Amino acid sequence: MGWLSKFFKGATNSRISRGQYSGRYPYTDEPSESEMEDLDRAIALSLSEQDQHKGKEPIETTHQMEEDEMLAKALQESLNAESPPRENGQTPPTPPRQPVIPPNGNRICAGCKTPIGPGRFLSCMDSVWHPDCFCCDACDKPISDYEFSMHEDHPYHKNCYRELYHPKCDVCKDFIPTNSNGLIEYRAHPFWMQKYCPSHEDDETPRCCSCERLEPKDVKYITLDDGRKLCLECLNSAIMDNDECQPLYIDIQEFYEGLNMKVEQQIPLLLVERQALNEAMEGEKVGHHHLPETRGLCLSEEQIVRTILKRPVIGPGNTIIEMMTRPHRLVRRCEVTAILIIFGLPRLLTGSILAHEMMHAWLRLKGFRALSPEVEEGICQVLAHMWLESEITSGSSSTTITHTASTSASTSSSSTSSKKGPKSDFEKKLGEFCKNQIETDTSAAYGDGFRVGNKAVTKYGLRATLDHIKLTGSFPY
Repeated sequence: MGWLSKFFKGATNSRISRGQYSGRYPYTDEPSESEMEDLDRAIALSLSEQDQHKGKEPIETTHQMEEDEMLAKALQESLNAESPPRENGQTPPTPPRQPVIPPNGNRICAGCKTPIGPGRFLSCMDSVWHPDCFCCDACDKPISDYEFSMHEDHPYHKNCYRELYHPKCDVCKDFIPTNSNGLIEYRAHPFWMQKYCPSHEDDETPRCCSCERLEPKDVKYITLDDGRKLCLECLNSAIMDNDECQPLYIDIQEFYEGLNMKVEQQIPLLLVERQALNEAMEGEKVGHHHLPETRGLCLSEEQIVRTILKRPVIGPGNTIIEMMTRPHRLVRRCEVTAILIIFGLPRLLTGSILAHEMMHAWLRLKGFRALSPEVEEGICQVLAHMWLESEITSGSSSTTITHTASTSASTSSSSTSSKKGPKSDFEKKLGEFCKNQIETDTSAAYGDGFRVGNKAVTKYGLRATLDHIKLTGSFPY
């Protein structure tokens, strides 16, 4: 058996490669043709020696035979190990050859902490492993794939890693795909941090008209009568008709009184659909409007406006049905004929719009004339921001609205939660969102005007700022 022992100690010492940290699966390489010929020659010579000495020399001891069999088995396994899978039909580059550890070596498996005997083993992550001991940190099953993933020095199956760490779209719930450069690219709402595939910005995915979040595929938004979409969280506190809005109107009147800015005249407040609001805006000769969509309007002209008479019912497919409206004639008794607010928005957003329009009314009734859009819209946004701040800080309120029972169970449950009272976590978050919308508005009139006006009010106080505006038509600096 000398040939066999010599061959095992020499030619095969370089057949097992070390793994790499990049995730390549480090099994042994495929033997070359010359090595296979050497192996065949060694085995043939060994058998020839046995035939020549058969009957002439003493039979080898059992211990020697077992040792030879172990050597031959280890050699055969080392040389016949699977070659790694090929990528695109090409054989991957062969890593540097490393010496084969003899069967009686002292390598210790990093997994089970026992010696690694003859046969296949893995060399990766600066350690050696039995194949069954190199396991995924997520599912605890052996990693037998050609490639694996790493996270914080732990190995994972590629699928397990993807489930744990690859971001999923909050809209379609699928994994966010990679772009042409192989990078994960997604969009995220700047406030809510809702992550979604870039394609959803152009595939007509519905967006809530209040909080601006996109509709997830497993949730059905409410479709309002004028085509707007409303998420279920915003629906819980939505104000749908004139009766529901009156207590909120009283709250904001009291807020103005607390600032020593009481509005003496009784100004009608009407909740209207989007079409009615747009028609009223076209008939209004004064005022500045925030494009692309106006959600509130302070009227100074006599008009006939269709207002919502009764809270609508949510019908099949989460659509609004039984919308009841009636015409309302506005008569000019003072500088302001009415305040219009679009229906279907949550209480805090409706209140901030109402506080804004109330400031327009106060300015007109107090004789503030010919203000620039930046100054008038800016100071109105300051008052809306102040009201939101007071609502969020208070956390509760004193007014409760009673509402007639609805024929729809879902409508009834949402109407009762649209009143002031202890705010839910979402409503508090929505209030912060409304404030953030005012603070980060990019328009010249509403955004820049607010930031200049808010700075002036913070520095000089509200009363001094208003006096300066009436005297000069501009904010104090």
